[in-house]
Amino acid sequence: MWQNSTILLPPFQNNATQVTMTININKTQSGDKTSLALSGRLDTLTAPQLTEVLIPELNSAKHVELDFAELVYMSSAGLRVLLLGANTAKDKGAQMTIIHVSSAIMEVFEMTSLLNVLHIE
Repeated sequence: MWQNSTILLPPFQNNATQVTMTININKTQSGDKTSLALSGRLDTLTAPQLTEVLIPELNSAKHVELDFAELVYMSSAGLRVLLLGANTAKDKGAQMTIIHVSSAIMEVFEMTSLLNVLHIE
């Protein structure tokens, strides 16, 4: 059974100029595997939304796959969510895999030495 859902944050209002800070999370599920395709920015404003989706999935699914193909930016707040997810997966006996990582985001993982902590394909 496949389920799709999308979470889109409202635009962020900054002074008189409107700046859009969004993350789109597309969820599909098949058996024990849940896929979360992220697009947009994973930063201080959007990380809580990923946490709200990711942690419950790791508590109930055997395998959660995060698809970063359309993720354009990730801050340290995003790294914190991924570390929280990795720890939750470990505690629950689940697997969290990150796929389709851009070279810019892979560089962040390399600089922070998280390649040994996160399962990245």
